[in-house]
Amino acid sequence: MKNIKFLVAGIFFGIVLVKAQVISWFRIQEMFQLTSFHMYGVIGTAVVTGIISLQLIKRFNMKTIAGEPISVTPKKFDKGQIFGGLIFGLGWAITGACPGPLFAQIGTGFTVVGITLLSAIAGTWVYGAVQSRLPH
Repeated sequence: MKNIKFLVAGIFFGIVLVKAQVISWFRIQEMFQLTSFHMYGVIGTAVVTGIISLQLIKRFNMKTIAGEPISVTPKKFDKGQIFGGLIFGLGWAITGACPGPLFAQIGTGFTVVGITLLSAIAGTWVYGAVQSRLPH
């Protein structure tokens, strides 16, 4: 019962995704066909919210609920991020799903997205198996 807050947060997040039409295969296709601003507006709003939130966390030296300091480690750029982003985008365009809305799509009855979920799990497993052999 102590983790009920995570269930409630997940349900709330799913409702927001559904109401914002972020899980709509049609909206995702519009985005990749460059015929609608809807998804770019949602993603842009999320990015701006994240930037502002991080600046506030840093400026006011905020701590977690448990009182621990919040630290953001700078990320090192790697060309693999470009290739990974391209593969991710291609999969997103083909399937009409990405990891965030995937569960909301299944929850709203798009059970065929279960194939995408299984593919994502398999892809994560393959990456974990070959990661040490990939170029750095």
